[in-house]
Amino acid sequence: MLGAIEAGGTKFVLAVSDDQLNIVERVSVPTTTPDETFEKVFEFFDRFEVNAIGIGSFGPIDVNQDSSTYGYITSTPKTAWEHTDFIGKMKDRYAVPIGWTTDVNAAALGELTKGSAVGKKSCLYLTVGTGVGGGAVINGEPLEGFGHPEMGHILVRRHPEDAYEGNCPYHKDCLEGLAAGPAIEKRYGKKAQELAEDKKVWEIEAYYLAQALLSYTLILSPERIILGGGVMKQKQLFPLIRQEFARLLNDYVQTPDLNEYIIPPGLEDDAGITGCLILAQKAV
Repeated sequence: MLGAIEAGGTKFVLAVSDDQLNIVERVSVPTTTPDETFEKVFEFFDRFEVNAIGIGSFGPIDVNQDSSTYGYITSTPKTAWEHTDFIGKMKDRYAVPIGWTTDVNAAALGELTKGSAVGKKSCLYLTVGTGVGGGAVINGEPLEGFGHPEMGHILVRRHPEDAYEGNCPYHKDCLEGLAAGPAIEKRYGKKAQELAEDKKVWEIEAYYLAQALLSYTLILSPERIILGGGVMKQKQLFPLIRQEFARLLNDYVQTPDLNEYIIPPGLEDDAGITGCLILAQKAV
């Protein structure tokens, strides 16, 4: 039996599956303090005999296995979780192999294996919601170096009609600061779903997201880009992003057909937890 934790800033999704990744049981618990949250995690997994656990966590996290703080959540804006030894707490409780990466790397792995990128060797997953985060899988492995990708914090050109200063506490007008859900809400004074019919809102959103996707394409050349998260439930965004992406690329390099290249997740909201189960499978 395999265990999985999709550790988000708002909630932890916990699941166990059989060896074929069929989920046997799954629960969601709120992300509060580490002590309270881990108590709920242990309460769930103590009921099962798992052979490995895969964890995809909000970050930043330490993914460098040579580091003394490997397995930690590091400098997160969720201050109660700063410098939390996530893997250490799990290993103290369960003597099993543990797979560890970011929540968005896990989602990319899920989509490559069982979602919209099945049959490909690489994909990039970008979530646009409370924040903006991106992960990638290249040749079947999550992209990591001395650290992990922080795709939401790249700098983008400002839209000429956008006077909003930006919402990121670190960079103000990076991609996350201009394109995440809270930025939309603060810019217009309404939630994204209340602005669904306002075309200009989504043209400006597409302007920022297309710039980011162009950068990712030119640097990584993923075979597929998958856009998830709450903001991307506004399906009218996809054609606007593809149109702006094509304008910016200006035929410089050849990409797959954009209708098949920039797409929604095949696993919908299950991409992350599926990827975590695959991490556990790899760890066995």
